[in-house]
Amino acid sequence: MHARQGAAILALGLLLTGLAQAQTASEAEAQARKIIGGSCFLCHGSDGESASEVFPRLAAQNAEYIAKQLEQFKSGARKSTAMASMVTKLSPEDMRALGQFYASRPAHQEPPKDAPLASVGQYIYQQGNKFSGVPACATCHGKQGAGSDSLPRLAGQHAAYLETQLKLFNKRERTNDNAVMHSVVEKMTLLEMAAVSEFLSGL
Repeated sequence: MHARQGAAILALGLLLTGLAQAQTASEAEAQARKIIGGSCFLCHGSDGESASEVFPRLAAQNAEYIAKQLEQFKSGARKSTAMASMVTKLSPEDMRALGQFYASRPAHQEPPKDAPLASVGQYIYQQGNKFSGVPACATCHGKQGAGSDSLPRLAGQHAAYLETQLKLFNKRERTNDNAVMHSVVEKMTLLEMAAVSEFLSGL
């Protein structure tokens, strides 16, 4: 009898915990949607799909990476006139909620616009360039460009946006995560930057 009671209490506890977690997740999503509906959707789309190559796609981006970037926009570690005003009032909880929301959205998938250029990019991304010392991008960002908690998902991103970021890293005009990326892109030609970006846009 006691064993059954214990099992019943445990099951009830697990049920209540699950319900509490579901409620918390639901509240976080509602908060994220409220913030997105107020401003984010103008540039990034309501589900992070971003129709403009000027602004990054956030759909399926890694949650912790998004929260980190938002915090660094707010602190000034990453410079952006447009984003600085958007993140001023965001709390750490808001940033985590936004990260979790965008991470849950479906990834964008479409073939690259320039297949021959993408083929060159695929080689550089996967193998690097042993003649110039460019390392394989896949070493850090993964074979499928999925990144990690601390590194961005690159697969399915706008080619033009990726190429712009590589150029900013090279000129040290992007002020966060610059030490590692500068050592990579300083060896890349403009053709290699464009090619890798084109490949990733269709990955």
